[in-house]
Amino acid sequence: MIIQTKDIGIEISGKTIFSDISFVINPREMIAITGPSGSGKTTLLNCLGLIQSVNSGEIIIENQNASKWKEKEKTSFWKEKAAFIYQDYGIIEDENVSYNVTLNKRQAKTKVIDEILHTVGLGGRGQDMAAVLSGGEKQRLGVARAIYKKATIIFADEPTASLDKSNREIIINLLKACSQNGASVIIATHDERLVNVCDRSINLLEFDQLRENGKL
Repeated sequence: MIIQTKDIGIEISGKTIFSDISFVINPREMIAITGPSGSGKTTLLNCLGLIQSVNSGEIIIENQNASKWKEKEKTSFWKEKAAFIYQDYGIIEDENVSYNVTLNKRQAKTKVIDEILHTVGLGGRGQDMAAVLSGGEKQRLGVARAIYKKATIIFADEPTASLDKSNREIIINLLKACSQNGASVIIATHDERLVNVCDRSINLLEFDQLRENGKL
């Protein structure tokens, strides 16, 4: 899925978070959004995911101006094409693992679920309650949900921030596999290891510096 931004900007409570940002993300690309704390990485990710509206510019998804989409179109986008992997996992702890993959109890015992759980290292855990999983396992469960949806675009907010080295590597490899299988993967991150395995990075600090120097 191709995503393009054209001079997008956002202001919150009178403060400009970023402005005049333009770039293109192609299918099978794994992109890191980088920059210091407070630079707007998560805000930009939320704008790209249509969770937060931009104040200026356009977000183009598959040649459509998604900035103008109504709630029905945004809901369809998230239901059919997009997945979000949260820093705090986004897991429903009082439901079992299989339900957390499908978010549909009628489909929680299929062979497909078992295969996906095996892929992310949670084989045989489908009936376990999500609350008993470790932090790394919960993050892998978030990736499993994206794989199950066959998401063509995956947004991830600091997906390795709270993980130990072993689980960081697992998550990095799973996200890379998603991009190699055709998804656009967009990640807001401080993790240099994760940045280094991405195809390229979008550094918000560099955008600010170019703007200050009159080059944007």
